[in-house]
Amino acid sequence: MIKEFRDFIMRGNVIDLAVGIIMGAAFTSVVNSLVKDVIMPPIGMALGGVDFSDIAIQLKAAETAADGTIIVPAVTIGVGLFINALITFLITAFAVFLLVKAVNEASRRARKPVEAAPAAPAGPTTDEQILTTLKSLNDTLGKMDKKL
Repeated sequence: MIKEFRDFIMRGNVIDLAVGIIMGAAFTSVVNSLVKDVIMPPIGMALGGVDFSDIAIQLKAAETAADGTIIVPAVTIGVGLFINALITFLITAFAVFLLVKAVNEASRRARKPVEAAPAAPAGPTTDEQILTTLKSLNDTLGKMDKKL
């Protein structure tokens, strides 16, 4: 059973999948930072200083005690967080699309057979060479008959 498990783990597909998941997690953090720290601030500024992560629809207000401590937090729908997640998804999907497109193009080029140089024009066949030789010989004999 341990040997079977080792063989399963050592298969190329499992290792490729593990590498893909690790790279995907690292890529996700980069895309999240790109959206949160680079893309959304200028969009928010263009819309009048709106921070998308703060946009929410409040369903129920928070309940607080007399001293100001929150007893029950507010119930909200995080529309801004959803917008951030949607933009992150679109950027990630586009990057994956470009990656798959590049891999498909590379594999297509690898499968395409290399075109051989055009073959030299074929010379006369053996029959044509014999006919040419016979005609030449016939002409030579014909000229000799005329001289005699």
